[in-house]
Amino acid sequence: MNYLAHLFLAQDNADSYFGNLLGDFQKGLDTSLLNCHVKSGLANHILVDKFTDQHDAVRHSRSLFSPKRKRFSGVALDVLYDHLLIKNWHLFTPVQFELFKQHSYQLLQQNLNNMPLGMQHVVGNIINHDWFAHYQSLHGTTQALDNISKRIRFNNQFMGIGEEIEDNFNELEQLFLSFFPELMEHVKYTALETLSSSLNNRIT
Repeated sequence: MNYLAHLFLAQDNADSYFGNLLGDFQKGLDTSLLNCHVKSGLANHILVDKFTDQHDAVRHSRSLFSPKRKRFSGVALDVLYDHLLIKNWHLFTPVQFELFKQHSYQLLQQNLNNMPLGMQHVVGNIINHDWFAHYQSLHGTTQALDNISKRIRFNNQFMGIGEEIEDNFNELEQLFLSFFPELMEHVKYTALETLSSSLNNRIT
């Protein structure tokens, strides 16, 4: 899952947000130094990624990509799922997306100086360049994927993967809609983080 989805599945506090994004930046980090709330968020991140990778709908979604791009299908789906989450936001929470987005940026800002340097850079860009706003449109999402392709340090055919997403968009969206509610329920049932508030009351 990508950044927005991980935050959506986090608890409504700065340490949870830190931990739920830390999973992509923990290499070389001594996690024993983290407080218990950040550790729980990190555990939740790992739970979400494991459930996602093993889900039949996600596996089928990866199979829709051409052989030359299947290697990057997981990355493409991660970013696409943020777009599909926003597109179908009303199905998952009554909180307005714009409120959630701004609230998320505020919580991330609180722990920015405590994050590993690589994470500080990425999270700073998320906030300062309003990445989540770009994910609201399919065009902005495919542009984000093309930008990722430019950062890959070896020859690849990732550029243009958005065309394959557009060709299979309806099926990819339906697969997401079958998968994401199950992921939400799995996170809620497993309850690796202390439930401080329900999704329906994230922002007062």
